[in-house]
Amino acid sequence: MARLLSALGEEEGAVRFVGGCVRDQLLGLDSADIDLATTHDPHEVVRRLEAKGIKAIPTGIEHGTITAVSDHTVVEVTTLRSDVSTDGRRATVAFTDDWKEDAARRDFTFNALFADPLTGEISDYFGGLDDLEARRVRFIGTPEARIEEDHLRILRFFRFHARFGEGEPDAEGLEACARKANNLMALSRERIADELLKLLALPRPGDTVALMHDKGIFTPVLPEIDADGVGRLKALVWTEAETNLDPHPIRRLAALLPADPAIAREVAGRLKLSKAQRQRLVLAATAHEGTQRALAYRRGRDAALDALALVDDRVGMADVAEWEIPVLPIKGGDLIERGIKKGPQVAKTLRALEEEWIRQGFPEGTGFNTLLQSALDNS
Repeated sequence: MARLLSALGEEEGAVRFVGGCVRDQLLGLDSADIDLATTHDPHEVVRRLEAKGIKAIPTGIEHGTITAVSDHTVVEVTTLRSDVSTDGRRATVAFTDDWKEDAARRDFTFNALFADPLTGEISDYFGGLDDLEARRVRFIGTPEARIEEDHLRILRFFRFHARFGEGEPDAEGLEACARKANNLMALSRERIADELLKLLALPRPGDTVALMHDKGIFTPVLPEIDADGVGRLKALVWTEAETNLDPHPIRRLAALLPADPAIAREVAGRLKLSKAQRQRLVLAATAHEGTQRALAYRRGRDAALDALALVDDRVGMADVAEWEIPVLPIKGGDLIERGIKKGPQVAKTLRALEEEWIRQGFPEGTGFNTLLQSALDNS
């Protein structure tokens, strides 16, 4: 980091820490991402970094962002900028050397704090320090104007309130988000999904999600979420806490939706979830029969824990969490060696044997051998 800051001119006052890393440091939290702002234009940033042997990746050079990789540290370096035009999804920017002008285009006051790397001095142009102390999420300037610049800020307002806020949210910002909720329809579903899952991954999102439902935030993009879903989410969060089950945003999304695999599949497609996420959401919404262990065997431990947590089956959760899921102790080739003719009968016998093995609680040793002999006799 020292080499990077030197390359960008910390001695000249040309670089400062900005945004989340400053906010989190002031709150005594670890920050996963480090962002730097600089007065140098992006091409000069690249030149300076490469001159110091630092890898510079032009990840968003047209918007002034360079990714610097140095000493196993990845840092986003962005040139100070102002918005020339915006359409709620993307912006056309102009570069500037005015720190306040750059701060003015950011979303919330406590995300617009700069820190001098040499002195630690905080530059606060819009009252972010007071808002941070009050645990208040407040838009910079007029909330409607910030939302028109980037509609995703509606969801970010609620996510940051769930993460940092205390008490009632900022009234002006809340009402602006409610009035502008339909703007979310203009966003890509991937951006919506990313923000929603970040919110649901927070320790206690229930009250904030309830507020979003009450204000009609979900209606334009996820009308399937209703008051019952909010209640299920709150119950699930409590179950997770009581059983020390690691929270998972897909499990929590499943709680918000009706227990219908067709709806889960449609929502997963709409949000463009990954294949693994889509499968997990659909399985959580799919009814199951048989024992908790049978569920874990058929779907896997994570999917079983999802389903059991959603119905608050704590006994089943404890059993599945500790149980070593077995493997059927025989294969098709073994059946052929025991006299079953190659062909469809092998698969049919294997399926019947497996189903009976599951039904009888996964017996081992003599118990399994008895089942095997019965399957051979009936084949």
